Amino acid sequence: MSDIAQAENFSDKTVIKVVGVGGAGGNAVNRMIAEGLQDVEFVAINTDAKDLMRSDADIKISLSDQTSRGLGAGADPEKGAKAAQDHQSDIEEALKGADMVFVTCGEGGGTGTGASPLVARAARQLGALTIAVVTRPFSFEGPRRSASADSGIENLRKEVDALIVIPNDRLLDLSDRSVSIIDAFKHADWALLAGVQGITDLISMNSYIHVDFSDVTAILKDAGTALFGIGSARGEDRATQAAEIAISSPLLEASIEGAHGVLLNVAGPTDLTMQEVAEASDLVRQAIHPEAQIIWGLALDDAYGDEVRVTVIAAGFDAKKATASSYRPVERKDVSVPDLPELRLSNGGNAGASQDSQPVQTAQPVQQPVQPIQPAPVAQPVQQQPVQPVQPVQPAADDTSERRIVPPSRVPDSDPDDLLDIPDFLR
Repeated sequence: MSDIAQAENFSDKTVIKVVGVGGAGGNAVNRMIAEGLQDVEFVAINTDAKDLMRSDADIKISLSDQTSRGLGAGADPEKGAKAAQDHQSDIEEALKGADMVFVTCGEGGGTGTGASPLVARAARQLGALTIAVVTRPFSFEGPRRSASADSGIENLRKEVDALIVIPNDRLLDLSDRSVSIIDAFKHADWALLAGVQGITDLISMNSYIHVDFSDVTAILKDAGTALFGIGSARGEDRATQAAEIAISSPLLEASIEGAHGVLLNVAGPTDLTMQEVAEASDLVRQAIHPEAQIIWGLALDDAYGDEVRVTVIAAGFDAKKATASSYRPVERKDVSVPDLPELRLSNGGNAGASQDSQPVQTAQPVQQPVQPIQPAPVAQPVQQQPVQPVQPVQPAADDTSERRIVPPSRVPDSDPDDLLDIPDFLR
């Protein structure tokens, strides 16, 4: 067969499958479907038969057996893992033919925590680039669930090419105090959507300079820890402001400093200048390893209006861990970001509405086993002097030049860098 004939028979369409495992994973899949995530096949896997019935996924796999009777794993990861093991052939059948598989779940429960590593292992054994996008539980869900999540994340890390962890507490911190419990968990769904869509859009959207599947593979294959951020801005310095938001994103569990590989996509209207793109790229470059590989794409569409959007996926950290950064963003003006539900802009879709925001501080690591952040300076106690004999009381002198006021020694209640001042798009 000639090369031309082979080219005609070759399909360059990347087969992407998103697998939602457990209740949170299933909710995230439903959210992605409702938001119209394109060029993706959806799979829902659950031990809870009732929850699975509510799924809109193309393929549904019930992990129920005579023991669980379709009532869930009871927050027991061992039961979730055993159920996935018993249905391994069904899982493998659903994943066949995929070039890229996303495994998404909420860590800390039974099915998602226990079954996700087995789903990821099956995908990887079938040759798919396997990326997990998961959330850590809210603190109010208790220490036991948090400990279960930590264990589940480490088990999952061993079975995937890249792992993106989104801390739910970060989203809660950025929400109004009056946010309802339902909306708090919806924020987690939106975050999982953003993590998956940030990568799939790089491949599927019509771009002037295209990021293809091989580019994504070059950065994320066997990458370990990965971080994802997205930013959007309008007006003066829009490109650099969008890049700054992306590398300071609340979706980042840690800083991108030390990343050896970065996927960078800049999207905006056709009047976007080369200088703007260069400045945005340079800002990202300064925040990562000096010898990092950067693969970047450019999407131009007047549907963006005056908005510039920057997506950053960073990976390839030393010792597979993200580290805390000393990078601090500069003051921004006229910055706007899309509402989280409107993060999607595939194939020339409409850009999301924006709002003014205040300067963003760099996200600090959350529950990440990394080098600790250098604490803020602490006032030192006054050095004790030898006790002197009591002297007669003298009249107060007018000269106060020798008097010092020493603040009480205490540890600050919180690190100011942790008080993120993020735009309102998550509120």
